[in-house]
Amino acid sequence: MMQSLLSRSRTLPVVAASLLAFGSSSLADAQPLTLPTHRVDGTLVFDGIPPADAALGAQLERYEQWRQASFLDWLPDGSMLIATRFGRFEQVHRVASPLGMREQLTFGAGPVIEARAPQRGPGFVFVRRTDGYPQLYYCSSAGTVRQLTQGDYQHGSPVWSHGGRRVAFYGTDRTGVKEDIYIDNIPAGTRPQLAIAGSTGGWRPLDWSQDDRKLLLLNTLSPEKSALYVADVATGALTPVGVPESRIIAARFAPNGIGFYLISNARSDFEQLLYYNPITHVTRRISADVPWDVEEFSVSAGGHYVAYVVNDDGRSRLTVLDTFRNLEFTPPGLPEGRIDNIRFDDSGQKLAFSYESSRSPRDVYVYDVAHGTVTRWTHSEIGPLDRASLARAQLIHYPTWDRVDLRRRMLSAYVYMPRGSGSCPVLVALPGGRKLHSQFRPGWKPFIQFIVNDLGYAVIAPNVRGSSGYGKAFRALDGGRLRDDTVRDVGALLVWIGLQPGLDSHRVAIMGHAFGGFLALASLATYSDHLRGAIDVAGIANLVDYVGHAPPAERAQRIAEFGNVQDTDMRAFLDRISPLDNVDLIRRPVLVVQGLDAPGSRAADSQQLVWRLRSEGNQAWYLSATDAGDDFSKPADRHAYLETAAQFLEMLAK
Repeated sequence: MMQSLLSRSRTLPVVAASLLAFGSSSLADAQPLTLPTHRVDGTLVFDGIPPADAALGAQLERYEQWRQASFLDWLPDGSMLIATRFGRFEQVHRVASPLGMREQLTFGAGPVIEARAPQRGPGFVFVRRTDGYPQLYYCSSAGTVRQLTQGDYQHGSPVWSHGGRRVAFYGTDRTGVKEDIYIDNIPAGTRPQLAIAGSTGGWRPLDWSQDDRKLLLLNTLSPEKSALYVADVATGALTPVGVPESRIIAARFAPNGIGFYLISNARSDFEQLLYYNPITHVTRRISADVPWDVEEFSVSAGGHYVAYVVNDDGRSRLTVLDTFRNLEFTPPGLPEGRIDNIRFDDSGQKLAFSYESSRSPRDVYVYDVAHGTVTRWTHSEIGPLDRASLARAQLIHYPTWDRVDLRRRMLSAYVYMPRGSGSCPVLVALPGGRKLHSQFRPGWKPFIQFIVNDLGYAVIAPNVRGSSGYGKAFRALDGGRLRDDTVRDVGALLVWIGLQPGLDSHRVAIMGHAFGGFLALASLATYSDHLRGAIDVAGIANLVDYVGHAPPAERAQRIAEFGNVQDTDMRAFLDRISPLDNVDLIRRPVLVVQGLDAPGSRAADSQQLVWRLRSEGNQAWYLSATDAGDDFSKPADRHAYLETAAQFLEMLAK
């Protein structure tokens, strides 16, 4: 067990030697252990955590008094639906004109996560998450709301027919696991009808044909394999679209009624915007030939304009193509940031989208293609914060331990630096979260701003191998037995930190969520002499349990990603690199944050991790919530987590 992680650093002479070169901290420098305390506050349990620091909490609260606005859809009259928060949850609002009043349309508990309006016809449908289960609702033009789905099942991805009467969506009502396609005839007021019974994989409705007789469906079989089908709405018959086997993330019928636009990596290491002609079986690339992923696209009515967003090393690049004149446009005046939810209005001249940056919350903008102008439709507040004092996300690249074409492989990271001179402590914020391969993007992250401005940390967010956004070959670099190569990437970053004059290599902390939590713990076990401590938020402490106790809908995906635990050798490998089997190598304080309503064995593994850390004489803070799953999304839970994390980081920086 001890040999496992130590041997990895020995196989990295460049990383190991460099770590020794910039010094190490002795165990004598570790923070003194505090007597465990235990207190309960509603659904929250604080175990081994000192009493809250009221002054620190007040500082943090200044960074929580902000709001944002996300574009949802156009309404037929030219106004739009946005999601914004007044009170505890994001609700649907209507905005009639640029910077106009936000008219609230939905109310109730639970955040609204989707909303779609018909091209013609009244009302809209929306998806609200309550108690972990997304449900569909219909809001009429009079403001009355009717619930369309119910039960402990997943629902989402509503798509209106062109006639504005029917809505297709996915649901797990039939088995509780398999995703099926349902259709609801809104004016009829009847219950949704099962249209397509899904078998394997996850199914989503994408688009209706112009005559509303067919549905374009996406069947995702694994993170790297998807298939498109055209379904006959009347009979349920499925016809496969003959696109080469690939990862497909979006598609829709072309306005000419012949082909399909889709985002796929069928012809490249990266996801590109393609046009597929099912008659000639010819696939043509629409997006520019660049080594970056296309994330989403929108086609105007009649097909005159095609817009798409490219993920350029974490930054969004929006391009609009004039297909009639073969011209290309770029909206002016947008600083580096993140763009999503793009959609043309019915006129085909205006493109709405959401935009955010490292110093600005998400807001809604409209690009008028004909006039070449960008108009801001919402202006969100950042509370009492001084925008000029907020740190910018700076993109850097650092060399890691292996080579590509005889050159050192370079990894990207975003760095937030505090103001002032002198050597500052460092927080390494690792990728992770709901999506295993999530990439760090330079968007609005107020907690990072608090850590930088008020705690004086530099925050470095690396995109280690396996992160999305850098091609399918890069995503595959951490699969199966390559899993702990990501830990070596963290070691290479520690080398880079040690070479920077403005960063204190003796005061480096690390944190991560979900897979990022696993990576934080594994890095702490491997490089304990070069890290002050770690924050693990719902991390994967036991890889064998994580794969073996996966929910049925995720089991195949986890096996493909991590390996089959029924294989004796693979099981032994996953045991060997799991943080629970390397607790004796962790010699620094750890904050473990865990929702007790998490699926599988995650909560039990986190509790066992805390017990083992303490049995080894280590300092372990443990924050749990009985009403949370793998994330602390409820406002009270999230505030407690951020306040505790701030207190922990303040302790490590001393």
